[in-house]
Amino acid sequence: MKLHLPYGKNGLDVVLPDYADVFLPAATPPLADPVAAVREALVTPVNSRPLRELLRPSDTAALVISDITRPVPNRVIIPPVLETLANAGVPRERTKIIVSTGMHRPSTKDEIESMLGAEIAGAYPIINHVARDESTLAFLETTNRGTEVWLNRDYLSADVKVLTGFIEPHIFAGFSGGGKAVLPGLAGAKTILHNHSYEMLAHPQSKWCVAKGNPIFEESRKVALATRPAFLLNVTQNERQEITGVFAGEMSAAHDAGIAQAARQALTPIPHLYDIAVVTNMGWAADLNLYQSMKGMSVGGEAVKPGGAVVLAAECAEGIGNDDFTNILFSGPSFEALMEKISAPGFAADEQWGVQCMGLVAAKADIWVKSLMSRDLTERAHMRYCEDVGETVATLAEDFRRRTGENPSIGVFPFGQLTIPQLGA
Repeated sequence: MKLHLPYGKNGLDVVLPDYADVFLPAATPPLADPVAAVREALVTPVNSRPLRELLRPSDTAALVISDITRPVPNRVIIPPVLETLANAGVPRERTKIIVSTGMHRPSTKDEIESMLGAEIAGAYPIINHVARDESTLAFLETTNRGTEVWLNRDYLSADVKVLTGFIEPHIFAGFSGGGKAVLPGLAGAKTILHNHSYEMLAHPQSKWCVAKGNPIFEESRKVALATRPAFLLNVTQNERQEITGVFAGEMSAAHDAGIAQAARQALTPIPHLYDIAVVTNMGWAADLNLYQSMKGMSVGGEAVKPGGAVVLAAECAEGIGNDDFTNILFSGPSFEALMEKISAPGFAADEQWGVQCMGLVAAKADIWVKSLMSRDLTERAHMRYCEDVGETVATLAEDFRRRTGENPSIGVFPFGQLTIPQLGA
């Protein structure tokens, strides 16, 4: 069969065996008029007064947006929020747009313009959160588990805080959106490291599509609520990045409503585990680098049999990712050695969670990666180089037949984390 996989901006055509099982997100039609839906959500929110009624002309406002690695439809959802602020008398110079980068690099001027449009990008103060710049942080609290919470000072000082983003399954935080705009989005590096520690990720509830009992999700929500956000505006999207739902109002209630929609769209029953799992990271901009693309890899890990193979198609135009992630990934001869290193008592390093997530997949299956990364770079990152997805799968299938006399089972997940495998569901 011929398939067109999301890969970078242009996609990737592949040929796979006809007997492969292909899993797509639940068919979810887009909203007929998403702009109207956003405007309606602002005036009829969940468990909250309308946004307009929460504003005074004397207020300062912080509008939090995601960075370029998240396909948030900002050009649809942000203008109505800014219009509401302006109509309430809050001037542009007292309305700061803060990019919640977490530990990611700052968004470039061109990226900000592509996210917001040139008019908005040029009219409002825009701040890139920098987690490692302690001069930009302020102390909020110490959590029950001893985490010192340091957050973006500009955000904390605002009278009115509006969080935006979109909701999809998350590799270890259960679901994105909601409080993740604050932690990790606006947190200091040390705070993020505590929230994303080896012990937190190793918790049995720290996994895809689990919120209740997930310590990472629950801490993110608790910290975000402690900052007293005035309003949340989140959306869900289908595999074509069309808006399927708008969820606005009090942070917890609106987020929970969006989570229910995201779960309906993404949880994907599978009949059994597969010998070969073919996955993507949903294309640009989610597959900008390997650090982001480990999410698609993890989806493959959920679907593959022990001893099988995960074949990931992710463009990785920016290579491995940030320096901290790269350095720890290259600091050992294998994932087995790296997992032993980062699980040692007292060990802590920025971006270790990325290596931990990859190591969990590598402990279960061989990882093959089709990307723009060279063979040398791919192999230095402890993975197998894939020149062509179809040829790699054909070679793996032929090897399987030689060993067993049967065709391997092949599961294909073209939209990565929008199709989270549920065995036996």
